[in-house]
Amino acid sequence: MPYPHTGPTGLGQIAQQATQVLYQHRLVSTRQLHQLITPHHTRAEYLRRQLHTLRKAGLANTVGRRANGQTELLWWLTEKGYQAVESVGMLPQRPYRMSPEAALGPLQEHTLATVETGIAFVGWARRLDHECGPLDWSPEVAHHYRDDSRPNEDLALIPDAVLNYVHTDKAAKQRTLLNFFIEVDRTQMTIARLAQKLHAYAAYHEFIPPAPANRGARSIRRPASMPAWRSRYPAFPRLLLVLTGASDTRLARRIADLRSLAASDPTLTNTPIRAGVTTLDQLLDHGPFESVFTPVLGPDQPTDAWLRPQTVAA
Repeated sequence: MPYPHTGPTGLGQIAQQATQVLYQHRLVSTRQLHQLITPHHTRAEYLRRQLHTLRKAGLANTVGRRANGQTELLWWLTEKGYQAVESVGMLPQRPYRMSPEAALGPLQEHTLATVETGIAFVGWARRLDHECGPLDWSPEVAHHYRDDSRPNEDLALIPDAVLNYVHTDKAAKQRTLLNFFIEVDRTQMTIARLAQKLHAYAAYHEFIPPAPANRGARSIRRPASMPAWRSRYPAFPRLLLVLTGASDTRLARRIADLRSLAASDPTLTNTPIRAGVTTLDQLLDHGPFESVFTPVLGPDQPTDAWLRPQTVAA
């Protein structure tokens, strides 16, 4: 069970789980909540009753959204709901607060697409007997760094999500924790801007924070040669770009254009980061451990989320 602790008191277990998911992911549709929390139920009627209990208690609110000719509800926590979750202390506190204006705003579709990307990992983890639950990714986690090309600027790399996944190889009796940086592109930005995001990841990979000032013999100092990311991750996370919001033909062109632009940039061709790009439909249909990712750099041979280094055939 992915929820070992209780949420706000006085609620059923499903309602408590829903408050945690809404706190973490901000805006989630009824269908998405059903896939994350009650996938073992054929229908979402029980979940809907629990969600309406949250709304009657003033812990959650909704807006309507037209999708596939039907109206679906999108859920988020009210300020009372945020405070109820934070009072339990189970989840890391997040300063972000959803509002009716934000729920109906231009970032609505992007937020839902990011949740849908997480659902792909959760759903395939269940099928493959791996581990990835509804709370195993966090949206918009800031990573501070500096870039030599922009001196005297304090910069922040903010992936759409940081996702943790435990891959289990039963034959080898091996479990591996994989960390992913997730970037979701709904074709709302230019390819040049998407490529610029790759620069930010390359710069963060190389960023070494300055050693803190000596505050006495008892102060603990970070080794001067240690990159900032090593204090957060056992290995630099693989970067997965997930494209959606257009036809398969257009998305394929964007992938080709991104690879072409990256290949012509010496800053990126020399970076050791692993980056792959796919479409959301491919990720949902086939899962992250089928060959659905095209490497952003190097040979264009499809690969899986491991993004293992590839070599050019002789």
